[in-house]
Amino acid sequence: MTTVDQPVDVLLSDGTTIQLRPIRPSDGPGIVAMHSRFSERTRYMRYFSPYPRIPDRDLQRFVNVDHRDREAFVVLAGDQIVAVGRYERLGPQAPEAEVAFVVEDAYQGRGIGSVLLEHLADAAPRAGIMSFVAEVLPSNGAMLRVFSDFGYQVQRQFADGVVHLTFPIAPTEATLEVQRGREHRTEARSIARLLAPRGVAVYGASATGQGVGAAVLGHLRDGGFTGAVVPVHPTARTVAGLPAYPSAADAGLPVDLAVVAVPPEAAAAVVADAAAAGAHGLVVISAGFAEAGAEGAAAQRALVRAAHAAGMRVVGPNCLGVANTDPTVRLNATLAPRLPVPGRVGLFSQSGAFGVALLAETDRRGLGLSSFVSAGNRADVSGNDLLQYWQDDPATDVIMLYLETFGNPRKFARLARRIGREKPVVALASPARPPGLGPSTGPDEVAVSALFAQSGVIRVDTVSELLDVGVLLANQPLPAGRRVGVVGNSSALTGLAATACAAQGLTLADGYPRNVGPRAGASEFAAALAGAAADDRVDALVAVFAPPLPGQLPDVEGDFTAALPAALVAGKPTVATFLVGRAPAGVPAYGGVEEAVRALARVTAYADWLRRSPGTPPELPDVDPEAAQAALRPEALDPMGLLAAYGVDVVESVPAHTVDEAVDAATRLGFPVALKAAAPGLRHRLDLGAVRLDLPDAASVHRAYAEMAAVFGADVLVQPMVPPGVACVVELVEDPAFGPVVGFGLGGVATELLGDRAWRAVPLTDRDAAELVDEPRAAPLLRGHRGAAPVDRAALAELLLRVGRLADEQPRVRALTLNPVLARPDGISVLHATVRVGSAAARPDTGPRRL
Repeated sequence: MTTVDQPVDVLLSDGTTIQLRPIRPSDGPGIVAMHSRFSERTRYMRYFSPYPRIPDRDLQRFVNVDHRDREAFVVLAGDQIVAVGRYERLGPQAPEAEVAFVVEDAYQGRGIGSVLLEHLADAAPRAGIMSFVAEVLPSNGAMLRVFSDFGYQVQRQFADGVVHLTFPIAPTEATLEVQRGREHRTEARSIARLLAPRGVAVYGASATGQGVGAAVLGHLRDGGFTGAVVPVHPTARTVAGLPAYPSAADAGLPVDLAVVAVPPEAAAAVVADAAAAGAHGLVVISAGFAEAGAEGAAAQRALVRAAHAAGMRVVGPNCLGVANTDPTVRLNATLAPRLPVPGRVGLFSQSGAFGVALLAETDRRGLGLSSFVSAGNRADVSGNDLLQYWQDDPATDVIMLYLETFGNPRKFARLARRIGREKPVVALASPARPPGLGPSTGPDEVAVSALFAQSGVIRVDTVSELLDVGVLLANQPLPAGRRVGVVGNSSALTGLAATACAAQGLTLADGYPRNVGPRAGASEFAAALAGAAADDRVDALVAVFAPPLPGQLPDVEGDFTAALPAALVAGKPTVATFLVGRAPAGVPAYGGVEEAVRALARVTAYADWLRRSPGTPPELPDVDPEAAQAALRPEALDPMGLLAAYGVDVVESVPAHTVDEAVDAATRLGFPVALKAAAPGLRHRLDLGAVRLDLPDAASVHRAYAEMAAVFGADVLVQPMVPPGVACVVELVEDPAFGPVVGFGLGGVATELLGDRAWRAVPLTDRDAAELVDEPRAAPLLRGHRGAAPVDRAALAELLLRVGRLADEQPRVRALTLNPVLARPDGISVLHATVRVGSAAARPDTGPRRL
């Protein structure tokens, strides 16, 4: 939520940054100054009259609002107010409000109106306002487009020379699509300005040639950057053989990017100087910011605030830099002296130091890069911004990410789902993850990989795997299926490859592996490969080579690498392992058979994901968000009412503290009943005697209570009996990396010990829910194991969808467990539910746009 104390930074359509916050009484002079800069046309379009000056009475009303019936947001560029948007309720408690905007002439046409509308439409429902009305002159086409292009269902009427607009402001799929489309374009443009600058100013390059600033300056100069390179130095006339200037503006050259290698205490002056030169962004190589402690964190916040106020974005601090291998740019603003060859892979590294090694290994592998960004402390620009940019970048076909943490996990998953349909995303994510926030430990390592896969991300565990997969994606087509043909000249190697395929979930094609024998020459090997490539039973090829014995074959027949082009004719992906020689261009080669097959398996899983429909969030009947909100009121918290509001019915459970209370509860519920120990960990422990079933009368309840109270305590729960079924567990936890995630597994101590849970991130689609039900290793029990009747898996999937919807819409619900859920052929019964409620969890990927 935008507040006076917590303003937000927002990107405009040209990629520049502005600040948005509610208006303050002290903004009067700023409003008057903005008004004085309006053209006569702008005044007339807003006020329907010349309105040359703002009377004091009007000014006081403009700047004093109650932030409920009357709200106003101002937009600032630096310290200057350049726009204001407001709504005013149409009468006491009315559900409608009139909305209006005005934008200074110099800032019109840059998307400010749509940003103001998003934030006003987000604030108004909290005051009970559900629709906006607006009055616009017919000649004000720009303002009419703000409303019509937003996706709202706008009703228009023309009367008295004015267009009257009315529209509900509740978010819809259409408005969300428009909002996210704008987010994509603005973030992509902001990065494009950083990676293709007309000129680069370098701050902190010493005249002696020592230090990181001088290193980056040398790499810019020697890398052939096609724009202007401007060293900024307070006294030196030349630095690294280039003319130096006391300020970037003094050079008289276009400067779009500033590379900063000065101490934190000097950063403020650099930001001001770069802004004066018209820079669009900062690449802060310097360390000593948030990674250095509280003082450094404060300096980092001040740096980003100052940069955003000047319309600039920040890469870093404590980063390696940025690079663009485009021949028309040739930008090496990094600490790496040598960049990989130009190619089709975009590379993001959160770590600066790690990025140097990553670039070096990328170069050694011959993997060409389109562009590279190291985010360091990730104070502003993040991997999500680069995803937005690379999606539309015509020079990038494959995206590779090294991530230590997720700043906005929901947004990452959303972007990856969309971008992965067009370009593969490979992520090396740190295995170090804090525990989930619920009573459950949350997803384990296997489940984390599944959560990545849900979004179409190819998750790898090491740098070597990252590059293994990247080389394959950059050079080969995607496989059409999981059938693999293995061809080699060594039975040991082909056997290893066949074993590796089975271990990675790939299918060895019929008739394989094919071993041509150690005496086969290159021509025989080429024929075998060509035959496998043409085989309709084969979707991908693994070629393995062992060197012939000395003197066994003529040199020309011993060059097995010459045989590989024969495998490429059919357009099927091919990976190779050489124990001698070097692979020809376009063929991914690996040092070991296992590495080659593992990379192929990762890419095959991605191709499978592409072929599957992503599913849709289905409409769910009997969902009442207003009833859910009422059930979450602190003074009347009602967990069962919350679940009922989402169509989740829990079998009635009556607590009893004495035997008489237990008998009375059983009589009221109707026999037969179940008696259970009240402690949450015992409610389903039939094996411990903590659950007694099918008690037919008061006497049996009396006996069972006496036996249980002696062991488990006096507190019990009484429930009516329901038909038996397969015990299942549904969980919701707030995962630190992925946000709210829904888990599903079968009940029982054994499955809990084995961690047999499947997990998916919210929001869930119908496909997500179906996969959750089928994914646990014990899932065959649901499909009719050893003659049992199959359960209603569709009912389980619907239950998961309802829990996912609850998690998505109610951020105060921090954890939820349904255990057990009995699944039967005719439906399900939820026997127990535990709900943990806290303060609303941060959902940074919801609401209006903000950085």
